[in-house]
Amino acid sequence: MSTARWLATDGITLAVVAHTLIGVSLVWDKVLLKRRETQNLLSYVFWLGAISVFGLVLIAFGFKMPPLRMAGLGFAAGVLDLIASYFYYSALKSGEASDELAAMGGFGPVATALIAIPLLGAHIGGDLTGFLLLTAGGFLMFFAEKSPLRKMLPKILLAAGGFGLMNVLQKIVFNQTNFVSGYVFFTAGTWVGSLALLIPPSWRRQIFRTSEKAEPRSKVWYMLNRFLAGVGSFLVVFAISRASPSIVQAISGIRYVTVFLGAYLITKCKPSWFREDFRGWTMVTKVVATGLVISGLVLVGIHSRATQ
Repeated sequence: MSTARWLATDGITLAVVAHTLIGVSLVWDKVLLKRRETQNLLSYVFWLGAISVFGLVLIAFGFKMPPLRMAGLGFAAGVLDLIASYFYYSALKSGEASDELAAMGGFGPVATALIAIPLLGAHIGGDLTGFLLLTAGGFLMFFAEKSPLRKMLPKILLAAGGFGLMNVLQKIVFNQTNFVSGYVFFTAGTWVGSLALLIPPSWRRQIFRTSEKAEPRSKVWYMLNRFLAGVGSFLVVFAISRASPSIVQAISGIRYVTVFLGAYLITKCKPSWFREDFRGWTMVTKVVATGLVISGLVLVGIHSRATQ
């Protein structure tokens, strides 16, 4: 297999690109979530799920109706994605003493690995040392923040558990059907989940009232950022179809490195958007965490290349 083709289909490479894009999106999410017109979380999550309907265009590219059980699992994974996203973005808004962006830390990879053992009948795929370094880097990046842990931790655990179960359900579906068929039912679940948010009248009023108040510029930036996040999320799902979900989730540490670098640049160049603490111990801890993530990524990449 040529190097170019391998890079385009390798789950590890796809995960690195995906989490980098999501990291960029997270930085801009933090900017948007500080604006009055985008602070309503229900509205934010609704549009996050609603635009997933565009994933249904893949029906024209190799869709085959999977067994009913697999279709149901794929649909359930999509609904879980929306629920977990709600708690994830709720945690993202909870930062007070500093602007908390690396909201999942190492919780997501650990949750995915623990759920994968009974449901997939397999332990961590890939290089164990690399996985541990990536996960340690994620935890260290999280605890480097002076965050209101008592307020954030329940949301983070719920988000980590939801994303972990979602990742494993996706892998089960992809093991039994092709990527397009599994992804179509996943996006259908996310889309239907977003429509369900419109059922309670009070939620429906919040969603559309907030959308109407948003300034045109905010709407444009929001949709562009959702497109970027959507591409990243699509590549994460594609990576899970090609590699161990535990390893793909562990590589999420790269998004926090991206967040760290992006937040540093914004703090120095555009502090009116938001400010991060990059002094003393916080800075040292984040640099060490970045080193752990990069080291783990190198080990996982070497293992992946050796097994191809």
